[in-house]
Formats: sequence, structure tokens, C-alpha cells
Amino acid sequence: MARTDYYDDPNAPTPNTIVPGGSAVVVDDIGRVLLHRRRDSGLWALPGGVMAVGETIAEAVAREVIEETGVAVEITGLVGIYSDPRHVIAYSDGEVRQQFNICFRARPTGGDSHATSEASEVRWVHRDEFDTLDMHPTQRLRLTHALDETRSVPYVG
Repeated sequence: MARTDYYDDPNAPTPNTIVPGGSAVVVDDIGRVLLHRRRDSGLWALPGGVMAVGETIAEAVAREVIEETGVAVEITGLVGIYSDPRHVIAYSDGEVRQQFNICFRARPTGGDSHATSEASEVRWVHRDEFDTLDMHPTQRLRLTHALDETRSVPYVG
């Protein structure tokens, strides 16, 4: 199913759902961040996805990270809550979501990064490479917040 992300776009379709989801900024021992290129949009993104009934948001994020990237993780903290109504996500089946994402910090605990049915590429990326990747602005915002060592509280917005 194809996906189109809009941000502060007057031509964006009107949302018809809000779905609880989460993402993770996974940082390895040498400071690289785990990113994947989404098959549905072609954009680079943090791994994550939506909750299933019967799991916590942290469990959902850990499950989604391994499904999308092959890397098992431990959730270590909270980056922030992202619910900006200007970020609209339209799917080819007619669903149009308003963003609702809880972003966590995580560390890898096992597995091997590899392409999956949801990710055409998976890479460990150095911070100085972020600007070279085609990425939605909300993903860049989460990365900025997660990697800002002066930030003492989670983002709420």
C-alpha cells in the first residue's frame, strides 16, 4: 500500500483516523543511528509502527523495529510525543491519518540489520550523513530531539 506524507500542506487530504504508533531512535555503541528506507514512500525513516491490541506502546515499537530492520532493541527512554495535526499521512486505501507517534530511545541488543518486506534498505547512519538522506521533516525533528544532549525533558507537541 502506498503512503504519502504531508506537512503543513493546504492541499493535504482531511484526516479520518488517529492511530497510536511509535518509533525508535536506535543508537549503537559508536553513535550511529538505525534508519530504514520505507517501501511504501521511499523515504528514510526511524523504524516503528502501530500498536496491536494486548501490547504496550514500548512492546509495539520493539516488535516493529525487529520486523522492519532485523535488529532487536531495548527501549531506554522517551524522546517525545508527536501529534502535530499539520502532519497528515494518506494511504492508497483511503485512510488518512493525523500523526500520533510516541518516539523512544533504544539500544540494539541483537539481530542483524537487513532489508525486509517493509524496508528496501536498512543502514546504520552517522549523524553527519542525515542531511544527505531523503527524509520527512518530522523524522528529522525526532532525530534532532533525540540526539540533543542538552535536552532534559521529552518533547510534547
